[in-house]
Amino acid sequence: MSVVELPIQTERLVLRSWKEADLEPFAAMNRDSRVMEFLPRRLTRAESDQLAGRICAAMRESGFGLWAVETRRSGEFIGYVGLLAANFEAHFTPCVEVGWRLAHRFWGCGYATEAARKALSIGFTAFGLDAIVSFTVPRNVRSRKVMERLGMTHDPADDFNHPKLESGHPLERHVLYRLSKDDWMRFNAPR
Repeated sequence: MSVVELPIQTERLVLRSWKEADLEPFAAMNRDSRVMEFLPRRLTRAESDQLAGRICAAMRESGFGLWAVETRRSGEFIGYVGLLAANFEAHFTPCVEVGWRLAHRFWGCGYATEAARKALSIGFTAFGLDAIVSFTVPRNVRSRKVMERLGMTHDPADDFNHPKLESGHPLERHVLYRLSKDDWMRFNAPR
């Protein structure tokens, strides 16, 4: 198993291990109806803390994960971005997903794209992944645009019903985006 040395810096961001001080702003994010619009429900503080604990445990186990993200300028926690092994069965699993969740006031700044681009680079270079996926509900246009900016492609034949949501749930249907290591190398080649 590879290990990534933290913190990881991008032009404007720091991807790092989680701190106790992240729990309150993370819980505030998880209570925000705008942030949670395309997720099954908002989380209580206890549920949010449990999620943070699972994120940290997954990072210890796999060597990568959903890193806490802060701005370099202020050091303020803004959410998470990173890589996560899918924990359900579908036609495209096993797989590693690139994902993000940022506090609403940091949307529209390009932070998700910047940090996810770094996460993809780590996945393909440090961990030797052959492909990385991302998925969301069809109406989540903001996340879909991030996936497209990352060079990920969508084939409607890959769309799926998320197995962790009950049949008929309004968020059950998901679109799948993929990026192979070869396509990532082409997409990120110097121009």
